[in-house]
Amino acid sequence: MLASLPVNQTPIYMEELGISFTAIIVATIATFFVGFLWYSFLFKNAWAAEMGMDANAKPPANAMVKGLIMGVIGNFLMAYVFAHNNAAWSFVPGMDQMSPMGTIMSAAGFTWLGFFVPTDLNTVAWEGKSWKLFFINTSYHFTIVLVAAVILYFM
Repeated sequence: MLASLPVNQTPIYMEELGISFTAIIVATIATFFVGFLWYSFLFKNAWAAEMGMDANAKPPANAMVKGLIMGVIGNFLMAYVFAHNNAAWSFVPGMDQMSPMGTIMSAAGFTWLGFFVPTDLNTVAWEGKSWKLFFINTSYHFTIVLVAAVILYFM
């Protein structure tokens, strides 16, 4: 890796990226809470109907614990990778001239558009899920990326 750098360029180490692990943990907790609100209150009935589930059914305790643990791990991985992605983009010329709102919306919007929307579209194309479910899930994905972007930017 170092051999491929131009002679006058020094390597950039992770410590220099300015990534806040506190912000990653806060983003993990915040996005987990958004998921709880999204699927337990805001879209509970619509989501359950589109999934063919009873909205009032209670999963077994072990399934609930497994789901919660996997949800926290997934939210942590999203926040961790997103923080590194945002830090890497800070080295692009001109990025320091964007407003905070422009930086946040660019990070959230492009990440959602490039990584979440294609996967969500595949659930319609290949899994036969409805467009209604697509919009419930993809708007959730945009919301958590936006929440994470705000937290990672300001912390």
